[in-house]
Amino acid sequence: MFTGIIEEIGTVTAVSRSDSSLRLTVQGPLAVSDARHGDSIAVSGVCLTVTGQTDDSFTADVMGQTLDMSTLATVDVGRRVNLERAAHVGDRLGGHIVQGHVDGTSRLESIRDDGTWRVLRFSLPPSNARLVVDKGSITVDGTSLTVSAIAPADLAEQWFEVSLIPETLTATTLGDLHVGDHVNIETDIIARHVERMLARDAAEGSTR
Repeated sequence: MFTGIIEEIGTVTAVSRSDSSLRLTVQGPLAVSDARHGDSIAVSGVCLTVTGQTDDSFTADVMGQTLDMSTLATVDVGRRVNLERAAHVGDRLGGHIVQGHVDGTSRLESIRDDGTWRVLRFSLPPSNARLVVDKGSITVDGTSLTVSAIAPADLAEQWFEVSLIPETLTATTLGDLHVGDHVNIETDIIARHVERMLARDAAEGSTR
């Protein structure tokens, strides 16, 4: 479990691909400072398991389903990634509850600078649109953010916006993004549970 508060920006130093998986090595001194074999570290929002480590880097395996759902399918040496260690029980929840199980990817559609703020608009896949609400929480490349605007419900092309302060732009990789880039998104787990319960209630009601 994570909180979406990025601890450091790491750098991918090695990538080894096979037919349906890959193994990557990420340099991140803080992330591995107290890591042990089997620990979880979120890499740009994707929860990965430490399978090996050095004093300043760790190695993890990425399976096919994760590659299908995330931007790690295109990861290469030199990419900067957001890193967060799993939360300790009893820690302050600075962001929101993040599982590291991404729902898919979104495309950056526009960037608008508003004084010291930067507003990013991302596409929103139809399957996730009803899980995102104005002023709700969303995770973008592992970063816990507040949704600052959403598309009208009847608009064919759904989108959401987040407004980033200078600290977020420098402390995460979100400040590096350009229009057309893809990011990992994870919707609020509470919203997903509510959707599932409502769907089951509707299904059960139709059979009565």
